[in-house]
Amino acid sequence: MSVYEIRPATGAADREACFAVRTQVFVTEQLVPRDLEFDSHDALDAAAAHVLAVREDGLPLGTSRLLYGPEAADRTDGDPTVGSLGRLAVVKEARGLGVGAALVRAVEDLARERGLLVVDLHAQTRALGFYERLGYVAYGAEYDSVGIAHRGMRRVL
Repeated sequence: MSVYEIRPATGAADREACFAVRTQVFVTEQLVPRDLEFDSHDALDAAAAHVLAVREDGLPLGTSRLLYGPEAADRTDGDPTVGSLGRLAVVKEARGLGVGAALVRAVEDLARERGLLVVDLHAQTRALGFYERLGYVAYGAEYDSVGIAHRGMRRVL
């Protein structure tokens, strides 16, 4: 695998690259209905920051999103110190190379830059160990979201 970089997604082309990765991973592989994968937060630049992993030749490898502020109150229980990490997706060919962990750390950096103190997420239960290795702690009961078992997780920055 070639070298990759993690960077904020800026502009329409980057946003489309993020959406293409999410479509491949969530809609095609995991069979999440497209209308449930994409939501109103995707269009809110003031409340959503996307990060993108790209290979040195420009091929998108992964993405994630940070939601924060008043527009994201439905994801942060209205707490202005909490950001919500979500839509973490890495294409099959890049899994196991550290791309996912690098995306999580990039989202955490964005959260710190915005003055947030905590990052919350809703992990697929099969990914709990991945997030635990990055310092996240599970809370609450397991629940179903789009036919996939999930659990809340949180990390104090």
